[in-house]
Amino acid sequence: MVTVVYGPDLVNISYLNFMAFQEDVAKEWTDALFSLATNLLAQNRSRDTLLHKVYTKLKLQTNQDTRIPVKNIFRMFSADRKRVETALDACGLPSGRNDSIPQENFTTEVFQAFLNSICPRPELDVIFSEYGAKDIPYLTVDQMTEFINSKQRDPRLNEILYPPVKPEQVQQLIEKYEPNATHAKRGHISIDGFKKYLSGDENGVIPPEKLDLSEDMTQPLSHYFINSSHNTYLTAGQLAGNSSVEMYRQVLLAGCRCVELDCWKGRSTEEEPVITHGFTMTTEICFKEVIEAIAECAFKTSPYPVILSFENHVDSLKQQAKMAEYCRSIFGDALLMEDLEKYPLEAGVPLPSPHDMMGKILIKNKKKGHKPTDGSAKKKLSEQASNTHSDSSSVFEPSSPGAGMLTLGSQLTAIGGQQSNRISFGEHARTAAMF
Repeated sequence: MVTVVYGPDLVNISYLNFMAFQEDVAKEWTDALFSLATNLLAQNRSRDTLLHKVYTKLKLQTNQDTRIPVKNIFRMFSADRKRVETALDACGLPSGRNDSIPQENFTTEVFQAFLNSICPRPELDVIFSEYGAKDIPYLTVDQMTEFINSKQRDPRLNEILYPPVKPEQVQQLIEKYEPNATHAKRGHISIDGFKKYLSGDENGVIPPEKLDLSEDMTQPLSHYFINSSHNTYLTAGQLAGNSSVEMYRQVLLAGCRCVELDCWKGRSTEEEPVITHGFTMTTEICFKEVIEAIAECAFKTSPYPVILSFENHVDSLKQQAKMAEYCRSIFGDALLMEDLEKYPLEAGVPLPSPHDMMGKILIKNKKKGHKPTDGSAKKKLSEQASNTHSDSSSVFEPSSPGAGMLTLGSQLTAIGGQQSNRISFGEHARTAAMF
């Protein structure tokens, strides 16, 4: 079975379930869906392309009379209903909530006029006039070339590697964006064509050629900014919001590489550790279910390491032992338990790179120092683990009395500093990369 999760955000989601009779067919569906969902070019489309998608959606969402319900337009542009009504009236379209519009009347030209009314851009008229369109309603090829090279182009760019545009290149842009074919042939661009150009692919925030992963991922981990999530489990406010296991799946599928787990002692008869926002009215979710969700989705959209930021308040040695065993058994070989041979966690030795730790899960957990006593605390924790699970090979480090902190191998705590419950990766960043 293939489940498609969709919705306007990570909280208000719906599910579509598809059944396949063969596993290879289901995998083919999944691979195709992931290629669409993780297409960076599609996720960074131009304003013009996104607005055209809105137009297509409105055209297809018709009622039984094949007319476009006005309420769909209100729903699509929900920020200011009065402005939407005014824009519809200005375009000669019905504006009542129960009204509808014939499909043939809702043309691309009408939609563009509606957008110009609902979101006017007077500053573009000023720029258009500054570059020569004061007495005539268009810019020539030479004027448009001057605008691109002097107003838009970064003067710091090397002119050999990034040469200024030539008039023949600008002519191609005019032919692409000018709605009036006669103007385009003459090398003239109107204010409408000028606005379309500024909303087009050539003016995206990120150049399309930069969307492919081209950064050096072989630098130490601490040299990178890491896509991180705070209070990952919450679906709403941190005082009275609901917690959900699904949030971990969604943020990992969205590309997040560091998630937070606020761990607390469970008070049920099963003594299962839970995740919640302590001392608030937020709901609790099961720690084990969160670990299972992370294992399921950790590397679906990225092969680079996932960091689990434990804020550990569990003061029960038995439940700490459960937490450790769940991580070991569910993550398996993906859990980084030993420092890498080339990168011993010693002073002066850099951390391994994201490339070195592809497919690995790291646990970042505060470890408070403890006094070297007779080892009774460590013995007690080991006994708890033996009583809870048959596998007695787990490595546990006890916390100081009352600290209630878990460490899956002391080396895991050292990532980013031993005495901090928070680390700011990129604090000494030299590589402006993100994974």
